[in-house]
Amino acid sequence: QVQLVESGGGVVQAGGSLRLSCVASGRTFSTYAVGWFRQAPGKEREFVAAISRGGGTTSYADSVKGRFTISRDNAVNTVYLQMDSLKLEDTAAYYCAARSTSLYDWTYSVVNYYDYWGQGTQLTVSS
Repeated sequence: QVQLVESGGGVVQAGGSLRLSCVASGRTFSTYAVGWFRQAPGKEREFVAAISRGGGTTSYADSVKGRFTISRDNAVNTVYLQMDSLKLEDTAAYYCAARSTSLYDWTYSVVNYYDYWGQGTQLTVSS
């Protein structure tokens, strides 16, 4: 089992940058694929980015491709989401999620594929 804690959210102007962190408990973090999702008020939770167990494979939603970068450091049980060129529509609560997997290079973009979730961190992009 793993517990996830997100941090790094805040208020940033459009065009700015921010980095979110997701710290996991446990000694087997390298066996988990991790994803970032977001949810705006009144909307469904949507996929943002995902990274494989070893970090060699990443995937992104079209809406953030070229602006967001997901990475991980298994030595410190942390996954990052670097967000650049932020837009008003990026405003949402951001959640990280983890799924234990034997597939080293796979990523997952579906909410229901993940077993563990953090509590979320709020990003507000202002004009």
